[in-house]
Amino acid sequence: MNQTSPYVANEADAITTWFVDEAGDPALFAKGGKMVVATEGCSRFFIEGKLECRDVGALAADLSRLRAEVLADPYFKGVPSLDPARQRTAVNFHAKDDPAEVRFLVFKLLARHELRFVAVVRDKLKMLDYATQRRRIDPTYRYNPNGHELYDELTRRLFSRLHGYGEHRVVFAQRGHKPRTRAFMEAIEHEDLALEAAMGLKRPKPTEVVCGFPKDHAGLQAVDYYLWALQRFYERGETRYLEYIWPQTLEIIDLDAPPQKKRGRARGEFVVFNKEHPLTLESRAGVGNRDREI
Repeated sequence: MNQTSPYVANEADAITTWFVDEAGDPALFAKGGKMVVATEGCSRFFIEGKLECRDVGALAADLSRLRAEVLADPYFKGVPSLDPARQRTAVNFHAKDDPAEVRFLVFKLLARHELRFVAVVRDKLKMLDYATQRRRIDPTYRYNPNGHELYDELTRRLFSRLHGYGEHRVVFAQRGHKPRTRAFMEAIEHEDLALEAAMGLKRPKPTEVVCGFPKDHAGLQAVDYYLWALQRFYERGETRYLEYIWPQTLEIIDLDAPPQKKRGRARGEFVVFNKEHPLTLESRAGVGNRDREI
């Protein structure tokens, strides 16, 4: 891809916005303690991703224009998700709900923009092993099903990587009924302090941290598509969507991938997939064992 954005005259003066969302669910157990990971209705992986956008206005305008065209096209007449009363595609794009034809158009649109995607992946089967072993040691231990602890861990990992030093703002999708903006900021600040202590590097803090809904932020609709493509790979072993977004992907941080000595760059206890070490069914063994709709 071109290094210079077609939408920003001087990228050095631009404020970068990172849009953050999640894919999958944090559940490990159902009521009564029954294990539900990787069963119907429950994901095996939990993923958090951030998408860099340097011209939010251009992205928002293009997505709004596409939505208007789709709503006005007779081909889509009667499609349930396009019914404004349902508050789905007619209000904001969401890969899981959008018709396949609309999904194709959105992916094509996103490929024309200067976007960069980063994600952190956690295998919930590994989490289940940990929770089970800890419960044996401490019978009072209970895994918190709200997933806040898991989400905060992935947020720290997501922002522990150096992906630019310029001014930036962060918009993250609200999860649950409360925005948790303070917890999100603390997770980012924790990694800034750790980076400064370890490497002597001081990274500028975000100029703004905002919690919002996809209908109000085009970037949240966009990052949902990238997360959906990655989730299809991990949950179903489907590669074509991942391959399509790969030119815009900086790296995928897989916290539970099997150790790889000959291929890739293992850093600490996790594996990083990037341009030099692409994420494929061969490089990431053990994914895509289920055929479920996501």
